[in-house]
Amino acid sequence: MTTEVLDLTIDLISRKSVTPVDEGCQPLMAKRLEAVGFTNEEMVFEDTTNMWARRGTEAPVFCFAGHTDVVPSGDESAWTFPPFEPTIKDGYLYGRGAADMKGSLAAMVVATERFVNNHPDHKGSIAFLITSDEEGPFINGTTRVIDTLEARNEKITWALVGEPSSTLQVGDVVKNGRRGSLTGNLTVKGIQGHVAYPHLAKNPVHECALALAEMANEHWDEGNKFFPATSFQIANINAGTGASNVIPGTCEVQFNFRYSTESTAEGLIERVIAILDKHQLDYDINWVFNGLPFLTGEGHLLSSTVEAIKEVTGVDCDPQTTGGTSDGRFIAPTGAQVIELGPVNATIHKVDECVKVDDLELLAQCYERLLEKLLC
Repeated sequence: MTTEVLDLTIDLISRKSVTPVDEGCQPLMAKRLEAVGFTNEEMVFEDTTNMWARRGTEAPVFCFAGHTDVVPSGDESAWTFPPFEPTIKDGYLYGRGAADMKGSLAAMVVATERFVNNHPDHKGSIAFLITSDEEGPFINGTTRVIDTLEARNEKITWALVGEPSSTLQVGDVVKNGRRGSLTGNLTVKGIQGHVAYPHLAKNPVHECALALAEMANEHWDEGNKFFPATSFQIANINAGTGASNVIPGTCEVQFNFRYSTESTAEGLIERVIAILDKHQLDYDINWVFNGLPFLTGEGHLLSSTVEAIKEVTGVDCDPQTTGGTSDGRFIAPTGAQVIELGPVNATIHKVDECVKVDDLELLAQCYERLLEKLLC
């Protein structure tokens, strides 16, 4: 079956836009949007191409947000079909980015075209915030665009991020928030020496073991209605020279918090420092803030999204805050309500990434219905 959404998705997938390369995806979208009255602004920061497109000058502003970049395909010989040669088989469209998130981008554009043609005098404004730096270091993408918009007091009221949120069928899950992410890089200092003379050395692995165990068993918070309890996970531990007869001089530990709105980064840092100091460690630590938690609770955007999904698909939507981070974390701090709605996420970042062809049209219909509820 050929549809407008499918054709555009195929065109986007065929462009090898591995982070941070856009490979012409944004100009393709911009041309379509210009034809229905959008003004497009290209924002290039370092190696990243971003697009801010807007139709209308008044509030409220509904913004479709997403990314044209994809993760590398890996060993292409492992794919059933070449990852950048989109192929349809048994009702599924295969290709890198099919689900994450070129199918969503195509659905956004087509839904907007249909909505504007049917409602040329709609309320407020429609915008697109698209980056080529979501799958990479995310330092020159959405966050830089938001900084630019904030500097000129251009506000987003509602944002829909097209990340693949669905689990079994389109719309069964939307993300109405995300946990915060905080990484600690800890170096515990000891004294290197011979394992046969431990009294002449100080083993930093032994020194930090009890502190790490305490942090792993710590109850950081209870979570709440929308968020699970904050989790602490050790990601990497490195020590030693590789020789079995040498006590290491340092032990490097990397850990990560995925935290709810019941905790703050500052509070977690304070509690970690207290544990390290209690165990009298000699250490250095630095912190990487990957994103603040955000939550779009009861409100017009969430209720309208749930209603639109039900009306189009018949599915009762389940709002969740699980999973990793998304670019919604850069938009929410401006005061915008943020929701994530996209296709089924079962194959994202995998070999043979795919999306059900019929789901592309369903997604476009959900987006169009949401626009009608918010801007008509």
